[in-house]
Amino acid sequence: MKSRDTLVRLKRFQADEKARRVAQIELMINEFARMAGDLDLEIAAEEQRSGNTDPSHFAYSTYARAARGRRDNLRNSASELRGQLDEAKARHEEALEELKKAESLDGRERAVERLVEPPRADLGALALGAARA
Repeated sequence: MKSRDTLVRLKRFQADEKARRVAQIELMINEFARMAGDLDLEIAAEEQRSGNTDPSHFAYSTYARAARGRRDNLRNSASELRGQLDEAKARHEEALEELKKAESLDGRERAVERLVEPPRADLGALALGAARA
């Protein structure tokens, strides 16, 4: 019985850990998207200030060019994280299935134990009946 409880707790821990990983990746993707949006605003402000919106122009703002590079890197990183997110979600689903199996097995074994063990109240009644006789 103790090993079943340990198995269920282990599977629950693993499922929780996979859920934390999924949440962590989603948070990182959202943070990268926010940072890229902030850089878009900064790029637009710098282009308006300098009056040059053509990145290939020789007089294009160095700051805007660098900000574009950072923004593109953030978007690429977010794209890579989306692949990791899909994989992490699949692992989380697998862990949930394993947890369900362990809980189901534990429930069935407990039901069998209840059928095999005589009810304790009946044993007490039998003892009282034997003492009166």
